[in-house]
Amino acid sequence: MRQPAATTPPPSLFPLPVVIDSDPGIDDCLALLLALASPELDVRGIAVSYGNTTVERACRNTVEIVRRAGRRLPLAIGARRPLKRALAVALETHGESGLGYAEVARSGVALDFAQPLERLLERQPGPVTLVTLGPLTSLALALRREPDVVRRRVARHVAMVGAVGVPGNTTAHSEFNAWCDPEALDLVLRAGLPTELVGLEVTRRVVVSGNEIGRLGHAAAEEARWLHDVLRFYLEFHRRHEGLDGCVVNDVLPIAALIRPDLVTCQGQRLVVDLEDGERRGQTRIDPQGMPVRVATSVRPQLVRGLLLERVLPWLGAAAEAAAR
Repeated sequence: MRQPAATTPPPSLFPLPVVIDSDPGIDDCLALLLALASPELDVRGIAVSYGNTTVERACRNTVEIVRRAGRRLPLAIGARRPLKRALAVALETHGESGLGYAEVARSGVALDFAQPLERLLERQPGPVTLVTLGPLTSLALALRREPDVVRRRVARHVAMVGAVGVPGNTTAHSEFNAWCDPEALDLVLRAGLPTELVGLEVTRRVVVSGNEIGRLGHAAAEEARWLHDVLRFYLEFHRRHEGLDGCVVNDVLPIAALIRPDLVTCQGQRLVVDLEDGERRGQTRIDPQGMPVRVATSVRPQLVRGLLLERVLPWLGAAAEAAAR
């Protein structure tokens, strides 16, 4: 089995060619806006899947996010449901639309002839970094259908998934993306790609405060008020379920770590994912017989926040400058 490749590209390789697989989703929204606002990244395309919401709504949300970023990008339609499990989405966390209270167009139907993830990868002129922010189903399907394309084009795979040694956010043991489709995560781990897991043990330290979200609602810029409506639903969820006066923005961290490789420290581990039903469904845990991957173990959250506030939430003004120091 091939060992995972080195994790951090030297600055001379910027702009880094990136393809993002996402399921927007409130924290995905911030992550995509950060990626599209960062000259260090050359975002080549976005694949859309189910997860935080249905694939139709996720596609609609992606189009809205890309439009608001002033960009035009190739889109792919990925997985509509897990490999073996029933479809479950996070309406309680992200709202019926997937973007909280924000105004969005009505969702249409994801057309069957839209290109899948493997076609988007195949059309790249060279290897890319693939970032997966939702369930791993789209990548698992691509590995089943076109394994050679995936291996040629994915030089590095960074996944926001898992909770190694910390409580989950869906069950006591499982993180949502792993819980949605543990069979897909297992297939990806067994494929031996150069995969890095950025899980809850580090992502939960990146928080946008309730005060900051409130200030967005009073900003003059329409974009700030739109993001306030996105985040307000998420804030209500965190207050209600965790007693947290703020939002954990998990998906921002993998993008920030591509921009600033010094933000995250990774260690090599051997992991397995539990496939049985019940509380341990989707649990990611260290096992000597597991597959070799790299796992993020520490983070510099204030620097991550500095990037987010500077490039996505600049209306917060002095707060962004303070967080970046």
